[in-house]
Amino acid sequence: MVNSDVKKAGFLASVREIVVLLLIVFIIRTFGFGLYQVPTGSMETTMLVGERFFADKFTILFSSIKRGDIIAFNDPTFKYSKNKFMRVLQDYVWGPSNWTKRVIGIPGDELKGTIEDGRPVVYLNGKKLNEPYLNKYPLIRVWNIGLRDLQKRIQSGQLSRGDIGSLLKTKSYDPQKPFEAQAFYQIKKDRIYRGEDGQPVITMPGTPMEAGPAIYGPKVVKGDNYWNNGDEFYVKLGANQYWLMGDNRLGSTDCRVFGPIDGRLIHGKILFRIWSHDSDENWWILDLLKHPVEFWSRFRWSRFFQSVK
Repeated sequence: MVNSDVKKAGFLASVREIVVLLLIVFIIRTFGFGLYQVPTGSMETTMLVGERFFADKFTILFSSIKRGDIIAFNDPTFKYSKNKFMRVLQDYVWGPSNWTKRVIGIPGDELKGTIEDGRPVVYLNGKKLNEPYLNKYPLIRVWNIGLRDLQKRIQSGQLSRGDIGSLLKTKSYDPQKPFEAQAFYQIKKDRIYRGEDGQPVITMPGTPMEAGPAIYGPKVVKGDNYWNNGDEFYVKLGANQYWLMGDNRLGSTDCRVFGPIDGRLIHGKILFRIWSHDSDENWWILDLLKHPVEFWSRFRWSRFFQSVK
């Protein structure tokens, strides 16, 4: 009987220790720091797909977000619950995905996007904004899968021609280097998307994004504010409102699409790049198992352990 009580007490003590440990980890990860992986190319070439970053979640609790900060925030298009308890769970436990953009405007700022000399520019409080962080490289379109696999899927009926667009991605490309020696992504020649003339389809930096009602929906107008996913917009930010944009303007879903975001959604400031690996996998171990040899060649060693601005 005594031994049974001792075992029971020991078991309960172990459970309490595990619960306390999990609670401490939760508090640190929620209010202390975060680790993030880049899933899209919206911040190229500042941040590349497959890179892991360290974010500070603590100091933003008592200090203001500044223009130029790269921040992590909850998906603003997510359907948040009106129930306060459920909203807290969505914000801190389980809910929307994490996004990363650069802060262009803070509460009280006036922003205007327009086209000048054929290139998009942004005015901040009446002054043209200097943006040295913008992606300076062309974007090349590539297939996610090999052309043989693509043809097999189409022929077998597994993939309709209407779904083909979902298999295309844009990647930053240095035209001064051969495909096999690219600094940002490995680009395989057999996966390059080509036009009717047989040449790669490339979009040059500074190309304006034209808003299209048929694609993006009607123009959003709220008072004097307006936006529609293009490079022409105007917004006067209210209290606790922020205007965020990706450094890769031609490949970023940002405030040009969904408008200003509430500061409540911001939960971290990206500070440091931990490692860089050319991979779309969320879990590196899966990529290693699938490609045990090629895996090691896709590390971008020169981009390890760097601060980001």
